[in-house]
Amino acid sequence: MEPLSFQLNWEPNGFQSPYFLAREAGFYREEGLEVEFLEGHGSPYAVERAARGGADIALAGASAVLAKQSEGVEPLAVAAVTQKTPAAVYTLRDVFGEPLTEPEQLAGRTVAPSATKTRILAAQLLENAGVRDEVELLSVDPHTHHRVQHKVLDGTVDAAVGVVTNGIELGREHGRTPDELPIGEFLDIYGMTLVTGPAFADEQPETVRSFLRATARGWAVATRDPERAVDALVDRNATLERRRAIEQLKFETAAHRLQFTPHVGEHGWGTQERARWRRLGETLAETALLEGSIDPDAAWTDEYRPDDDPIVAEYADRAQLRVD
Repeated sequence: MEPLSFQLNWEPNGFQSPYFLAREAGFYREEGLEVEFLEGHGSPYAVERAARGGADIALAGASAVLAKQSEGVEPLAVAAVTQKTPAAVYTLRDVFGEPLTEPEQLAGRTVAPSATKTRILAAQLLENAGVRDEVELLSVDPHTHHRVQHKVLDGTVDAAVGVVTNGIELGREHGRTPDELPIGEFLDIYGMTLVTGPAFADEQPETVRSFLRATARGWAVATRDPERAVDALVDRNATLERRRAIEQLKFETAAHRLQFTPHVGEHGWGTQERARWRRLGETLAETALLEGSIDPDAAWTDEYRPDDDPIVAEYADRAQLRVD
């Protein structure tokens, strides 16, 4: 067996369940890989670890790939796992006063972002809607970071920016009605990607392909049987048993609303597009996130995606997903 280190973007959660299923079901081992999962500390950390050879492959947000490239690091995204960003604006109905369904409703409101990147995406959402100057989009609080739910709970702010299901989870915990506005429905921005370093890809191209093939298989099986995927996640972290329902919801949301699009139905799992990477670069260039110049074309490749394999090429059928 060939050892391979896989750097997660964050601590184990429902969004990551397909990878745990792929390992537990033996899909990686069938490809000759012994995969070690490394718990994450955020996408920027994961990108840098992979780009500098500290991990063989990492799971990280596309915006972090370009942000790290602007710092002189050379990450290489080899698959787009979720075609839409998981970022979302969320609130509670009794705080907001009405169902939140459109970005324009945020005019005249105060919104608290959970992190720098979600703040950037929220700002772009508001700019596109023509209400950026009418919204008080707070700076990221370095002391609470992603824990901004309490500001919504006590009505300090009208809404917060986090990821899909944050609002649903908050509503369930406190018996209140939540609303979520998925930013990915309004911005054409990639979400999570699988990243490696150019040297590892050059030296072990078949290893990369094997990992992607097994991972696509994990996503397909998890999508068909989400309970099995969450079982694999809980086996990795038993404390998540009490959160099983919300973790399954996270995965199902990722599988059906973030990961799968008509483009994936046509071109297969993990597919990437030059135009979308360039558009992301343009979005980030308009913010203070980038440290220097970037070249979006150099940040990704489909060269290692095994698109000749049925599980990748025929992903829609294998995962039993319907193209709308």
